[in-house]
Amino acid sequence: MPKPWATLGIDLHLEPAGPGLRRGLTDALRDAVRTGRLAPGTRLPSSRSLAADLGIARNTVAEAYAELAAEGWLTARQGSGTRVAERAVTSPTGDGTGFPSADEDTAFAPAGARLMLPPAGAPAPFRPLASPRPQRPRPAYDLLPGSPDLASFPRTEWLKAARRALLAAPHEALGYGDPRGRPELRAALAVYLSRARGVRADPERIVVCAGFGQGLHLLGRVLRARGARTAAVESYGLPPHWRQLTAAGLATAPLPFDELGTDPGELTDQSALLLTPAHQFPMGVPLHRDRRPTVVDWARRTGGLVLEDDYDGEFRYDRQPVGALQGLDPDHVVYLGTASKSLAPGLRLAWMVLPPTLVEEVTAAKGHVDTCGALDQLTLAQFLTSGAYDRHVRAARLRYRRRRDALVRALATHAPHRHVTGIAAGLHVLLRLPPGTEQSVVQAATWQGLALHGLASFRHAYATVEPADALVVGYGTPPDHAWAGALEALCRVLP
Repeated sequence: MPKPWATLGIDLHLEPAGPGLRRGLTDALRDAVRTGRLAPGTRLPSSRSLAADLGIARNTVAEAYAELAAEGWLTARQGSGTRVAERAVTSPTGDGTGFPSADEDTAFAPAGARLMLPPAGAPAPFRPLASPRPQRPRPAYDLLPGSPDLASFPRTEWLKAARRALLAAPHEALGYGDPRGRPELRAALAVYLSRARGVRADPERIVVCAGFGQGLHLLGRVLRARGARTAAVESYGLPPHWRQLTAAGLATAPLPFDELGTDPGELTDQSALLLTPAHQFPMGVPLHRDRRPTVVDWARRTGGLVLEDDYDGEFRYDRQPVGALQGLDPDHVVYLGTASKSLAPGLRLAWMVLPPTLVEEVTAAKGHVDTCGALDQLTLAQFLTSGAYDRHVRAARLRYRRRRDALVRALATHAPHRHVTGIAAGLHVLLRLPPGTEQSVVQAATWQGLALHGLASFRHAYATVEPADALVVGYGTPPDHAWAGALEALCRVLP
């Protein structure tokens, strides 16, 4: 039976070398501190624990600790253990990393310590590369679209869900899982998507992926393997999504766009259509109800595949919810959703509801094991089934609506001649500008510490739609306390 004290303390990689064990251990520890591998304040393993790890006598470790403490590299206090001593570089030539260069060593070493140069071949401390030119300051306010308020992430509820999920998880959940994702999450998603988004979902046809981009790339690869060459896209959209399709070997062809949304009338022999029907990004309009069956009819007639991006469909304010297009024909529409807007993009959790004929191919393209963290999947499943997700979405919907209302009021007061559209849903609005002013407004915002994107950033290179000057103003990212300042900064840069 292993001794309990052998498992105490932190893992510490050391390779003592030299004429004797004590001298080799002392030099290795000193070098680890000098080069920054052991940061100031780090608590070292007890002498008993480190001796067990290294297979040497406890007295050898104790003597090495005592010598380094006498030199000032370590501190030892009763009840606090042995720690790396706090130090600061006082030399005016310091590089700001907290570690000395060869000519700064005396400023770094503790008072009274002997000058000990690192052994030949020791790794040099990290030094950031000098910038070739002055960097612009980080924006004080971020109005870029595509991200929620990360400060409002439901940490407490998520932690509760994570604890419940971990305690209930079967042992096999920690192994190499089904590439489609954890069955608990797929079952929870099937129930939620059917209830909240009108998706006709079956857990066996759901594939969990590491973000929307991975799902889109997998679909692109499967389509290319089937012989597809072209995918229709919207005239305005997210360039990273177009690049995912291009990386999979598909050319992208933009469709016309008007006040009713994307016009599917020019769909011909394309193999797929990437669409955001509930709330088009970035124009902010839903696909007109008369055009929804047109899209589905094209897919049935040609065998094409509709890739439905439910970008931010859960956030609606002044309208009835627009159900998923997939509900009209689950055999020809792939529904893609994500936790990036409702919770946080850092979770890297998204999902696809696939037609039956695609499940096997997409699963094979994803690989033989699950690529998403099992514990995060189990936590999200618990979050969904407990009702915490619904409560969070409803609270977020109210918060974002208040922000949107404040934005509309501010623009009505300070820029009454500017037209705002796309305000009924989502996390952004489209703010029209006078012709020829978009670039200058974006540049002015940048130099005033305001991060903004112009509409031109989202226009497909081959789009035939008439270019328009506008700002795509995201109101999800700033925390609540910064929202008033962000609005003031926006109004200052408007012409």
